[in-house]
Amino acid sequence: MNDKIFESPVFVKDGPFTIAEIASIDDALDFLDEWPIELQDVLHETTQRVCHSAHDGRHPLSSARDAFVQWAKSTNILEDIAPIPAWMTGPKSGPGGVLA
Repeated sequence: MNDKIFESPVFVKDGPFTIAEIASIDDALDFLDEWPIELQDVLHETTQRVCHSAHDGRHPLSSARDAFVQWAKSTNILEDIAPIPAWMTGPKSGPGGVLA
């Protein structure tokens, strides 16, 4: 099991019709590594350094997540995904929604 999972995921735009869930430090690093070189700036580099440091255990995961969120806000790709209310998902088991 990956012990480098964020307390809560971050959702970012990953193209015009796609939203990516960044749930761990590895997800964040992969996303940052794939960011176009021509769009990389000082904040991007700083975010990468903080994430690498958290991956190596030198920074807390929360600071890496916070840095990633700030970077995503600055690039206008942060998505505010509200959790789905329980009443919208319905029961998880039983035929026809009847709990067994």
